[in-house]
Parts: sequence; C-alpha cells; structure tokens
Amino acid sequence: MTLPVMKTRWAWVVGTFFGVGYMKPGPGTYASVATVLIWWVAAHAFHVGLHNLSALTFLAMVVVTTVGIPASTIVAKQSTLKDPGFVVIDEVAGQLFALLALSPTWVHGLLALVLFRVFDIGKPWPIRRVEKLAGGWGIMLDDVLAGFFAHVVLHLLLYFVPRLR
Repeated sequence: MTLPVMKTRWAWVVGTFFGVGYMKPGPGTYASVATVLIWWVAAHAFHVGLHNLSALTFLAMVVVTTVGIPASTIVAKQSTLKDPGFVVIDEVAGQLFALLALSPTWVHGLLALVLFRVFDIGKPWPIRRVEKLAGGWGIMLDDVLAGFFAHVVLHLLLYFVPRLR
C-alpha cells in the first residue's frame, strides 16, 4: 500500500503562484498576465520613477527565482511530474525579466508579455537545453532565459522603433 504524499504547503502556494497555476486553459499565460498587471499597478500606485521601478523589478525577479527553484523542485517531486504545468512561478520570474528597465505603459507591458510568451512557448536554442536541468533549476531557468531573450529583443525594438518608446 502506498501512502499519499503530503504536500509542502508553502512550496505549492509559491509554485502555483497563489493558485494561478490551476487556471485553465494556459496557466502560464495567466501567470504572465498577472505579473504584468501587478507590475503596472504597483508602478502607478506607488509612483516610482523608472530607475526605482527597474530596481524593484530586478529585486522581485531575484527573489522569485531564488524561492521558486526550491518550491518548484518540491512540487515536481511531490506531484511526480518533471515539469508540472500548474507550476507557474517560473513564468513570473521570466516575465519580470522581460519587464526590466521598461516604462510602465500598457504598450511596453503588452510587448513584454507577447515576446516572453513567444520565447517561453517556442523554446529556441538554448532555452530548450536549459529546460533539461534537474528539478527546479530546469523548471525555472528556461523561463528566466526566455525572459532574457524577450528583454533583449524588446529593447532592440525600442531602440530601432522610436515611436514605441
């Protein structure tokens, strides 16, 4: 007889981003949208300048990634899935990377969202390779890398298409 696995509550709350991971269809997209909305609302509610917003976004990305790695490792083990679809803390970290150093406008938020989802879903090289890392490292770092790619492409777009600034 197998005993049921006890869930480590904090890891499941973090891993599913407070339950967003249970939304259907496309829980990763819901997590990305939630992240952009939180970033936009926080920037406007607290009236932080671009420099401070960038610093706070970077800090949030580091904290989310640092806590997300062990949380997603635990949830993957307890669910017996290599990369559970309901673990979406990785999308939060990657989306935050895509939002770094952007003005809090709806255009920038939408562009960051679309570009991040393209890289996260498409997984071009080397993202697919990073995904193969063990446990939470692979779960989290492929999305952080997708966020990095989205960040670079978006800033190139902003540089070469001035009306998007």
